[in-house]
Amino acid sequence: MPDGEEMKEIRLPALTTEAIDELDVLYRTTKDVRIRLRAQIILLAAEKGMNAREIAEIVRKDDETVRIWLQRYQAEGIQGLADNPRLGGPKKVTEAYREQLLQAVREHPRSLGQPYSMWTLQCLADYLAEQTGLRVEAETVRVYLKAADIVLSRPQHTISSPDPEYQLKKRRSKPNATT
Repeated sequence: MPDGEEMKEIRLPALTTEAIDELDVLYRTTKDVRIRLRAQIILLAAEKGMNAREIAEIVRKDDETVRIWLQRYQAEGIQGLADNPRLGGPKKVTEAYREQLLQAVREHPRSLGQPYSMWTLQCLADYLAEQTGLRVEAETVRVYLKAADIVLSRPQHTISSPDPEYQLKKRRSKPNATT
């Protein structure tokens, strides 16, 4: 903005007691910090009569951001404080897919007709693609498993034998074994 040119100050018209109460409840109950900040901006303007520059100093945002939220509130009311829909396609993974993923990972692959004994992220992604028709990356599978506190670890390879004397023979075959 050139020197000497001042942005037009936005003044909210007097808000009703109901509107102030609604903003106050939103401010105190929302878990979304961005919505809380926006409600605070409107409350400061409405209750304290503060301008965008004064509010910006308090909320640590620039004047233009404060003006945007004041304008959105004037135009759309409290619903205008919500985020606009984001760009990009909708999420591919549905709740049904997540449930099927968690069900599958808790089963042995062979019990589900798979030719392997342990799940890997790629095996899970492939299995679920066959079952659901929805193909996702192995990393996506990992993210949803992690959200459910499930981590696939590397298999620990152990050699065993049905021979009752296997442990004894194994110890004898190691160098420096004491008998």
